[in-house]
Amino acid sequence: MWWQSFLRRFDLEHTFRLMKRTLGWTAPKIRHADTADTADLWTWLIIAAHTRIRLARSLAEDVRRPWERPATEPRRLTPARVRRGFRNIRATAARPAAAPKPSRPGPGRPPGAKNKQRAPRHNVGKTAKRADSIKEHQGRRGQTPS
Repeated sequence: MWWQSFLRRFDLEHTFRLMKRTLGWTAPKIRHADTADTADLWTWLIIAAHTRIRLARSLAEDVRRPWERPATEPRRLTPARVRRGFRNIRATAARPAAAPKPSRPGPGRPPGAKNKQRAPRHNVGKTAKRADSIKEHQGRRGQTPS
């Protein structure tokens, strides 16, 4: 029983790896660092994207790399293989709405004018101050650099 929970740990680790690397969970640049609502909304958006990948598993065909073995069952495709097959799903899926018709442009900056005030962006990553080099880090810990 304990060994089964130990094996499930790898599923969780690969899920977080997919969310961080492929779906860009830690990639956004949030404008206001003091509001946690934006980060929460981004997290829910990533969870929705992951759910969409899981639900599309039965629709996706096995688009695999030359060195990968074919999947034994279509329902057992990994999220990475489902993501690779998404382009084929979108081409064959029914479209509930027609493409939007072009219209006149809305109000905004005049054509050719550049944006002079860039919005501030903040990283989502770690907030702890890190040493710039290994030598500084070892010096703070009381070790001598080798």
